[in-house]
Amino acid sequence: MMTLTIILSIVAGIAVGFGIAKFLEKSNVSNLIRNAKKEAASILKDAKAEAESIKKDKLLQAKEKFLELKSEHEKEILAKDKKIAEAEKRTRDKESQVSNELAKNKKLNDELETKIEDYNNRVDYLEKKHQEIEKLHKSQVEQLETISGLSAEEAKNQLVESLKAEAKTDAMAHIQETIEEAKMTAQQEAKKIIINTIQRVGTEEAIENCVSVFNIESDDVKGRIIGREGRNIRALEAATGVEIIVDDTPEAIILSCFDPVRREIARLALHKLVTDGRIHPARIEEVVAKTQKQIEEEIIEVGKRTVIDLGIHGLHPELIKIVGRMKYRSSYGQNLLQHSREVAKLCGLMAAELGLNVKLAKRAGLLHDIGKVPETESELPHAILGMQWAEKYGEKEEVCNAIGAHHDEIEMKYLISPIVQVCDAISGARPGARRQVLDSYIQRLKDLEDIAYGFQGVKNAYAIQAGRELRVLVESEKVSDEMAATLSFDISHKIQTEMTYPGQVKVTVIRETRVVNIAK
Repeated sequence: MMTLTIILSIVAGIAVGFGIAKFLEKSNVSNLIRNAKKEAASILKDAKAEAESIKKDKLLQAKEKFLELKSEHEKEILAKDKKIAEAEKRTRDKESQVSNELAKNKKLNDELETKIEDYNNRVDYLEKKHQEIEKLHKSQVEQLETISGLSAEEAKNQLVESLKAEAKTDAMAHIQETIEEAKMTAQQEAKKIIINTIQRVGTEEAIENCVSVFNIESDDVKGRIIGREGRNIRALEAATGVEIIVDDTPEAIILSCFDPVRREIARLALHKLVTDGRIHPARIEEVVAKTQKQIEEEIIEVGKRTVIDLGIHGLHPELIKIVGRMKYRSSYGQNLLQHSREVAKLCGLMAAELGLNVKLAKRAGLLHDIGKVPETESELPHAILGMQWAEKYGEKEEVCNAIGAHHDEIEMKYLISPIVQVCDAISGARPGARRQVLDSYIQRLKDLEDIAYGFQGVKNAYAIQAGRELRVLVESEKVSDEMAATLSFDISHKIQTEMTYPGQVKVTVIRETRVVNIAK
């Protein structure tokens, strides 16, 4: 029973405790719900207040933005209105200006119409006057024809012929006077330039010939050079192409050849053989071959040194080699390289005096005779051949024309062409520059005089200044002053076409009228 009572008590206690717990739980839940409602109400109240505040701020910002945009829009409208007003003002000004111009044009048009009308009236008046003058002129011509017995056409022809003869005489006199004045002025200036140029160049006399003398220490060497049965000298002549003359001349052997290059090769080879002492055909061929190579190198070196001395740049290597070969060529006894250097310097000085391109003139002067050193025979004149070489190796057209025209084979197109021709004549015509055979020199002078005597009216003819001038005296009864000028031209033209000569020949025709009376 005790146990049951305890159990019941425990159950009853548990039930009471469970009921109490349920009651307390229900009470706490009610409190929590009430508190949550209060808190939610508070949160909603705060949220509404904050929303109202944000709404007010946004409305305030929107109003400010609206006012700002409104202000900017009003400013833009004002600016556009200002521009429109200015455009309207300019338009009104243009309209006013156009109106003024139209008024002026209308006034000018009215004045022009008035002047045109006046001009037409004057033209009509002049036409009437012209017709009246024509009538009067015809009547006067008819009266003159009646009085003179000649028609108007015949009288006109007589007057024209008379005026033509008078005008021709006056024109010839004026032309002759102008030509003489131009010649005097041109000759003075040309002489001044040429003299200044010549005075600034140092020259040498011609020494080239066709033989060279090889000096030896003793006549015993001659036997070694000749060799057994002459085999050494024959081998030397065959290898060099030079005639070797061994005669009774003491301590000397003569080398004869028209080609200076071959003659120089023979001289140097002979010098090496005599110095070395070994002289036999095999050795001769070896030494000659080495000497030929040495001469080729020397030719190139001479060409380079020449163009450097003259200040000429950019010359083709083949042209440099041709310039070097000039050292071993001669023209009328004048060394060709010396002559070309001299012409180049003269051309440079003369071009400087005339204000032309000095370097181009020097280049043309140096190359003007390159056609005289061909390695093979050519039928072309040396000026044309030299021009073709210059064109082949890229020289300028001015230089090519100067080379081809310096003996008048082609037409001169540039100013340096006559300069090269004149300087070539100066270099070749100066005393001592070239050697000529006396017989050919005398014959040339005689041919000059004979050409002059071949013209009618020539009384005497004299070739003077070493054939540089031909002075012709004419008979005054047969040759007039006008005919004298024509005669001078004809003689010079005939000399130019029929004779070959270096430089230029001046033809002077002299006409003299001499009247002698004796007072008793």
